[in-house]
Amino acid sequence: MPKFLTLALVLGAAAAPAIAQTPPPPPPAAAKAQAAAYVKAAGMSDLYEITSSRIALQKSKNEDVRRFAQMMIDHHMQTTAATVRAAKQDGLSPMPPKLGGAEASIGELRRASAADFDRLYIGQQLPAHQAALDLHQSFATNGDKPALKTSAQSAVPIVQQHIQMLEQMPR
Repeated sequence: MPKFLTLALVLGAAAAPAIAQTPPPPPPAAAKAQAAAYVKAAGMSDLYEITSSRIALQKSKNEDVRRFAQMMIDHHMQTTAATVRAAKQDGLSPMPPKLGGAEASIGELRRASAADFDRLYIGQQLPAHQAALDLHQSFATNGDKPALKTSAQSAVPIVQQHIQMLEQMPR
């Protein structure tokens, strides 16, 4: 390959870097059956959704994305409150949620350009919701605390609705 062609390929790749797309990490296996781990993982998932969607309201110019983001904030605040209530019914004292491993995903969204934001936001949302669906379905079936199992089952159709909406959004 001629040197000028090699250089052109290298420069072209450097001029148009790929936009990283890091979804939040999946919850630990213990969260699918153990109440304390489930509450922590569900809280982290909801906090990621709320935080990322607040960023979307600030950065996105697309009205469909903005409506979706507001719905994420509203729904995930409700699921967080339901999880906390259920945990207390089951005798747990839940700590306020933390982003944990989702901080890298939030950082990507904060750094994203306006041109890349919507694609990055939607690209993170789908795997995050698929992981959340697995978490809630698994705990609803295998969980060790009855009120939390019921709460997890109630979250399933909400997350399924979000996934259906995400699958229809342009990426």
